[in-house]
Amino acid sequence: QVQLVESGGGLVQAGGSLRLSCAASGRTFSSNAMGWFRQAPGKEREFVATISGSGRVTYYADSVKGRFTISRDNAKNTLYLQMNSLKPEDTAVYYCNAERTKVTPSTTPGDYWGQGTQVTVSS
Repeated sequence: QVQLVESGGGLVQAGGSLRLSCAASGRTFSSNAMGWFRQAPGKEREFVATISGSGRVTYYADSVKGRFTISRDNAKNTLYLQMNSLKPEDTAVYYCNAERTKVTPSTTPGDYWGQGTQVTVSS
């Protein structure tokens, strides 16, 4: 059974940093695109960042470009999101997402979801 487990969320002041991790189990995702999405209260889930299986190709939402960095360690079957210069509008539940077969990253979600981790940025 495939599982994606996020960690690293928490409460941080504006301007601070957090690093999210997503540990995958049940299968390896080294050939598949993975990404991060988020959902703020009262809003729809939105794309944040995505990365190719090799890690060489990344895409970001305009709202996080230059502040967030997505990366992966295929040897550990783990996805990361380094978040710097956090803003109150970054407050949301952050979800890890993985493609079942696709290699190419995209802004649309794949087949597998984690349970989410809360990120709260205070002003």
